[in-house]
Amino acid sequence: MRLYPLIRPLAFALDAERAHRLTITALKMTPKLDPARFPDSLRTSVAGLDFPSPVGLAAGFDKDGEVPEQMLGLGFGFVEVGTLTPKPQKGNPKPRLFRLVEDRAVINRMGFNNGGQLAALDRLRHTTHLHGVIGVNIGANKDSEDRIADYALGVRRMEPVARFLTVNISSPNTPGLRGLQEEGELRELLAAVDEVRTSKPVFLKVAPDLNTGDHERIVRAALDHHVDALIVSNTTISRPALKSRHANETGGLSGEPLKGLALAALRTFSNASGGEIPLIAVGGIATADDAWERIAAGASLVQLYSAMVFDGPDIGRVIAGGLAERLQREGYSSISEVIGTAA
Repeated sequence: MRLYPLIRPLAFALDAERAHRLTITALKMTPKLDPARFPDSLRTSVAGLDFPSPVGLAAGFDKDGEVPEQMLGLGFGFVEVGTLTPKPQKGNPKPRLFRLVEDRAVINRMGFNNGGQLAALDRLRHTTHLHGVIGVNIGANKDSEDRIADYALGVRRMEPVARFLTVNISSPNTPGLRGLQEEGELRELLAAVDEVRTSKPVFLKVAPDLNTGDHERIVRAALDHHVDALIVSNTTISRPALKSRHANETGGLSGEPLKGLALAALRTFSNASGGEIPLIAVGGIATADDAWERIAAGASLVQLYSAMVFDGPDIGRVIAGGLAERLQREGYSSISEVIGTAA
């Protein structure tokens, strides 16, 4: 029996950010679970890393790297912590996190609130990667005079404790950050990252709100500067028709309403890349069928976060189980065989 449907009304009675903080606190107090076990059919390899399941937890939930092992134990094949900035920062004024229950969506304008890379570095030194993959998402401080230098510092500083690093230039909640996706700045940034990295894969997280031609340009820059995968995509600043009273809040929209836009972005990047760079899909994924659709459209891995708010922390295990069942039902021996079959 799943307990979350019983707990959810209590969590939803609280302010969204307070409920999130209490969840992290409860997880920190929970004894570490036995590692989640997945069928061999779900194993896949991306950028030289072996993932026991293609279903991962996106950045944003465990901003400070406090509970990655607990989340692996709950059934995610990999966990991305962060976004972490060089210096601690408080983020944007509260309230800044909103549940759109009627839409199964979330709007956030958190603004990279985190305790800084050095505090997380100390915690992550004591984690084990034996039962899944832990990556670190890095960003720039809002008041930074040199954001590219912030990213280079983040790579150097966090590389020893990460299996992969994600360069996040697609959050809409730090003014001007998405400008780093423009041609000149993107190439300068990726060159700086490529210069300081040593052995760990680097992923680039992009926005879903791009113009015609941007996808090809980003793919070319990523390939030229040895980016190992693209994460498609971050939250959207667009607003499809929404029912919730929070529909007009500013910030990035995630969850069910992002599904179509994120899927379209994935397909466009898949066509633009021609299979030359792995793709990781995120945005509106809530079921095994959603995950299957993204993998068939060209994704090697999938990530989620907002769906966990509505369906509970064991959603990674549930989706992985659904994928394994569908593989067997459709006669595939490995999830890697499904990648791009509908592209």
